[in-house]
Parts: sequence; structure tokens; C-alpha cells
Amino acid sequence: MQKKALITGITGQDGSFLAEFLLEKGYEVHGIVRRVALEDPYNRLKRIYHFKSKVILHSGDLESYSRMLDIFDEVCPDECYHLAAQSFVHESFDDSFSTIATNINGTHHVLSALHKRSPQTKFYFAGSSEMFGKVRQVPQSEETPFHPRSPYGISKVTGFDLTRNYREAYHIFACSGILFNHESERRGFEFVTRKITSYVARIKNGQENVMTIGNLDAKRDWGYAKDYVEAMWLMLQQENPDDYVIATGKNHTIQQFLDAAFKAARLKYELVDCHSLSISQADEKVEECKNRKGVFVIQHPSFYRPAEVNELLGDASKAKRVLQWKPRTSFEDLVKIIVENDIKLFSKK
Repeated sequence: MQKKALITGITGQDGSFLAEFLLEKGYEVHGIVRRVALEDPYNRLKRIYHFKSKVILHSGDLESYSRMLDIFDEVCPDECYHLAAQSFVHESFDDSFSTIATNINGTHHVLSALHKRSPQTKFYFAGSSEMFGKVRQVPQSEETPFHPRSPYGISKVTGFDLTRNYREAYHIFACSGILFNHESERRGFEFVTRKITSYVARIKNGQENVMTIGNLDAKRDWGYAKDYVEAMWLMLQQENPDDYVIATGKNHTIQQFLDAAFKAARLKYELVDCHSLSISQADEKVEECKNRKGVFVIQHPSFYRPAEVNELLGDASKAKRVLQWKPRTSFEDLVKIIVENDIKLFSKK
């Protein structure tokens, strides 16, 4: 019998890769999208546009509990992957109320609707390494205490606790994946990794000569999103529900990601440190560099977080042991994949 999967956030990076993965497995794939996305499919559904005809989309807002009840009544999925969230950390500081309301209420509504209408459905919650925040130990495992340093991280810790509570209180098959940073050519341009690769691409194509960026010393454990969606699926194929850290076990600084991106494009740059200047002084330096020959990367004070997470490094030994999962794409190959994609993308523009 064909399995059915329901994905929230199907139009995002992870959702689009997961939908493709499940289609290849023979699933009937359903996704929840906002109504406005159905009215402007080319732009709003661009990550899934090439296989849109193979999935079944349902319009709905995660903050509408009644709509979630209706969707679970209609679909009765075997598996539900809850990926939808306001996931840009920097934005969560600018609009903390919206981030917390959307992420926490959305998770609660999906879990409650599943419990009321489709309790046999296996549930996956997309946790985040940002939950660890001010880390107590390196590397971080499933046993490491959480100390989030952003409204986004706080909302994800609450979602994790909600998932665990539904598992323990109602005996729902509910898992959380604590995924460390995972990137791809489908990552949003607001994230630092894609910001770097897109600027490198525009520099390569002669469209820019200046990139502005924030803290280059922060360390992240970066993997390829296409590898990570398989881990989500594996969690729901186990006999018992549990929570898993998904990571490469290797971290790199943003400076190293920057260097790898320029190397992949066969370019060089000059670093200009303006983070101790005022924003207006840094802006003047940006304009000055735009009028000079050469390529410049400027550390700008406006891109520094109010509270930084300095080092994230995951211990995925449990996932390797229980799920038989391991990442397949190296850091260097990951950066090269995204840079080469963006060079082609911006050459068309």
C-alpha cells in the first residue's frame, strides 16, 4: 500500500529536497502552502516547480488550528514532517514576537491536530543546533543542555519540548531532528552561506566588487541539505521514536567558508575590517571601495548579532549507530556545488 506523507514547509530548502526524496521512494506527497503561493506559483513555489504536478498541495496557515484539523481529516498521512518556520536567525531579533508566535503556535497546532484527527501518524519536528546556543560542551550531542541565544533558538527549544511532551503524554510516534547547519543551492539568499556564494558569483560575472558581511570568526558544522533529509526519513522508519543530532562532526569558520567560495570561483579578495566603526562610517568605506579597483570583503557592524553563538559542532554518533546514517558530501564539495550553481544563475541575470 502506498504511503502518504504530509510536509509543512514543502516550498523551503529542506521541504523541496524531502519531497523529491519521498517521491523517489514511492510516497504520495502532500504539502501545506499559503494561499498566496498558489496564486503566484512560479515565484512562490520555485523550489518545487519542476515537480509540482507530482505533489498534492493544500492551502493553509499553520496559525489556523481549524485548518490544520481539516487537513489531517482529509489526508490522514502515514508520516508528517513539520519543517515550516521563520528560520532566519538575524530576522528573529528584528521581529521576535512574530518568530516566536509563528514557530511555537504552528508546531502546537500541527501536533494537536495530528493527535485529535490522525494519532497513528508518525511526526518529525525540525529542531536546530541554534537550540544549544551558548554551548556547555563541544561537541554537542542529544544530552547537551540547551541555552538558546536568539528568539529563533528559543522557539525551537519550545517546539522540541512540545514534541517530546506529545510523545510522552499521548504515546504519539514523535521525533525531533536536531540538525546542524545544512546548506545547498536552494538556500535562501538571506543566509550567510548563500549570501557569500551569490556575491562571489556576481563578482565573478563582473556585477559587483564589494561584499559586506558580519562576524567571520563564528564556527559552524556545515553539511549538505540533500544528505540531511534522508536522516529525517530514517527517524520515522525506526521501531521506537527518539531524538537525534544530525551533523558532520566537523566545523569551519565563516572565514573558511568565504575562502572556500572564492577559491571555487578562482578569485581573490581584500578583507576590510570596519566592524568597530559606526554604521555611517562603515557605509562610507563601502562606497569608497566600490569606486576602487579590486575585490573587497567588508566586515560591517550592521551584520553582527546582538548575541552570538560562537561554536557549533555536532556529535552524530547516535544517528550513525541507530539510523546507519552519515553525511556523504564534504565541506569543500558543498561550497563548490553552491558557488557553481550561483555563477550559472547570475550569468543569466
